[in-house]
Amino acid sequence: MAGRAAVPEVIWARPERTGRGPKPAFTRADVAAAAVRIADAQGLDGVSMRHVAAELGCGTMSLYNYVPRKEDLYELMLDAIGAEHEMSEPSGDWRADMLRNAHETRAIMRRHAWVPRLMSGVYGFSPNTLRYLEHCLACLEPLEQPYSIKMELVALLNGVVTTYTANELATAERTRSMPWSEEEENAVRIAYLGSQVATGAYPRLAAAFMEDAGPIDLEAVFDRALQRVLDAFEPRGQGS
Repeated sequence: MAGRAAVPEVIWARPERTGRGPKPAFTRADVAAAAVRIADAQGLDGVSMRHVAAELGCGTMSLYNYVPRKEDLYELMLDAIGAEHEMSEPSGDWRADMLRNAHETRAIMRRHAWVPRLMSGVYGFSPNTLRYLEHCLACLEPLEQPYSIKMELVALLNGVVTTYTANELATAERTRSMPWSEEEENAVRIAYLGSQVATGAYPRLAAAFMEDAGPIDLEAVFDRALQRVLDAFEPRGQGS
């Protein structure tokens, strides 16, 4: 296939254009923006080299001159949405700054529901990703831990955000696809759950439900999960 390398390569190490030939009609940023538009509208499965080429108004084969592989296209897409991080000036309060970063990441994933599917260390070295990691380390400057531990903190926090948001998005997608309302679905499931707990076969679950029978505050659950991750990295004797 045109443009496919015989050995591994990083798209960012590949010149966007050589000094030979006419100026390309598009930039990598143009390609990434087109792919992001398609993914936002149709989901990640809607992204193909053919669809991106059609969005740009060029031939599919010519697109390989810009992006050798579909995996490279994904990397361009993640880098493009990485530019949406505000990267505010660190405040000196590392916990507050990392909580802000986590909520900002969640907001980006909500705007681009396809992002959790692509979150992987494989795509962790694009320009905007590197800038974001550098920003996180700047936020963590007051934390008295080695950089290796700080990198673990960033990875774990992003993992919690990705997992939580992916579940959130999947639930919303399932709700949209159901022929009945979310309230009707929940009522049936709660009734079934109640009937099972009432059998006495699950005494600990029964005690848990009796202890807190109210609706779950998912926002509070999310914030507690983030706080617990940060607690784990506090130097001993300095936890909140």
